[in-house]
Amino acid sequence: MDILDRNAPPRLEGLCGSATTAGPAPARLHYGQGGPGIERLAADFTGPAFAPHRHDTYAIGVTLRGVQTFRYRGEQRYCLVGEGHVLHPDELHDGAGGTEEGFGYRILYIAPALVQEALGGRALPFVANPVIDRKWMRPLFEQGLLDIDQPLDPCQQVDLTLSVAHLLQRHAGTSTRLRTPLALDRLVRVRELIAADPSVPRPLGELERVAGLDRWTLARQFRAAFGTSPSHFRTMRQLDRARTLVRAGATLADAAAEAGFADQSHFTRLFKRAYGLTPASWRRAIGQ
Repeated sequence: MDILDRNAPPRLEGLCGSATTAGPAPARLHYGQGGPGIERLAADFTGPAFAPHRHDTYAIGVTLRGVQTFRYRGEQRYCLVGEGHVLHPDELHDGAGGTEEGFGYRILYIAPALVQEALGGRALPFVANPVIDRKWMRPLFEQGLLDIDQPLDPCQQVDLTLSVAHLLQRHAGTSTRLRTPLALDRLVRVRELIAADPSVPRPLGELERVAGLDRWTLARQFRAAFGTSPSHFRTMRQLDRARTLVRAGATLADAAAEAGFADQSHFTRLFKRAYGLTPASWRRAIGQ
């Protein structure tokens, strides 16, 4: 089922500020796994949610239940199921349900300093229209907000920050082009190191040393050269290995473990996200 489909079951989303004392508290508030400068939250509200406030991070969320409404830069905004919202640091806003059923959403808070590092020190993008169409939010949602309880390793934190920076640039109307030529020979060395044994999570410092590039330049150039991030490239090679093992007769649990996945459920989620089938369905389809 499409998690951003309007007919999908409700999913609890993130809180952008504290609930007011006058209004009801969140029905549920859940903090996911994050990292330095990154926080992920999920909450569900009925009635008024929070009073006007501001925070010093970017707040990027996706509505997954009901209608979310908020006042931002002098206008009342409405964010429907599957749509996203982008709030710039230090901008005053409030929040409430647009209908009596309330609303739920999931949200990512990310430090502006991280975004600026991802952009190579360029000025922070400002997105004037805070409501973002679902087609642009889907990739970021699947990357950073689908499994908020799954830990983010340092490579994934860099990749997620870079994706946020690109989303902000796109909707702020600023350029995402690289300023310097690709260090292709060094990028190939990184790719070959990951592919040699994808079951091993390579420390970010090791990838930086192999590439001779800082983490942000490495992430930008790797995507430009190979069309994906180092962490997703590794995940796909893990899945390749797991499929080979299953074809050879391994159980799903053994294949998941040998390919380096945290557990079978994690393997199943990533497999379905990559191929549209669960590993069990895929195994039956190939006659194993």
